[in-house]
Amino acid sequence: MTSTKQEALATLFSQAKVIPVLTIERREDAVPLAKALVAGGVYSLEVTLRTPVAIEAAKAIMAEVPDAIVGIGTILNQDDLARVEALGARFGISPGVTPELLKAAAGSSLPFAPGIATASELMQALAHGFDLVKFFPAESSGGTKALRGLAGPFPNVRFCPTGGIGEDNAATWLAEPNVVAVGGSWLCPPAEVRSNNWAGITAMCERALKSLKAA
Repeated sequence: MTSTKQEALATLFSQAKVIPVLTIERREDAVPLAKALVAGGVYSLEVTLRTPVAIEAAKAIMAEVPDAIVGIGTILNQDDLARVEALGARFGISPGVTPELLKAAAGSSLPFAPGIATASELMQALAHGFDLVKFFPAESSGGTKALRGLAGPFPNVRFCPTGGIGEDNAATWLAEPNVVAVGGSWLCPPAEVRSNNWAGITAMCERALKSLKAA
């Protein structure tokens, strides 16, 4: 049975269409980056736990950018999950699954999208109540053909593909009927962040959303 948490996450992702994946290297970049994304119409943000400043960066965004919907990605284990839940993040995402993480996430109040790349992993996720999952790494795991293959035995599963998705192929992925949103880092290129080109990031977001709407 689909949980209320999964429905809330599906609604959030469907409204967002694009979830930027943020790997924040410097704490001081967090707030201006989030403001630039929000100004460009991108509100749902995935801050990844890939850097030492990730949690502090997420806290700063939550405190200073009220329009941002802050989720946390790269959740690898129960300890990560507990930290994210205590932080008050709006959602969580993992790149893969373990039985321990799925069990902990199922018992958590955090809306959560586990990462899967195979039918077996998807079956594990479904057994714990997760029918909205992250398909990762999307392009190198077979692309849209692989996703269509999963749609056959799993027609009610919804996906947020991430990995290898950018401005040139986001619309193709979103055209798939079982895709609710896509994730990617192309809206916040590291070079633009390092140079503090916040206006450029805002313009990139506006262009991307306009293009996707037209598609």
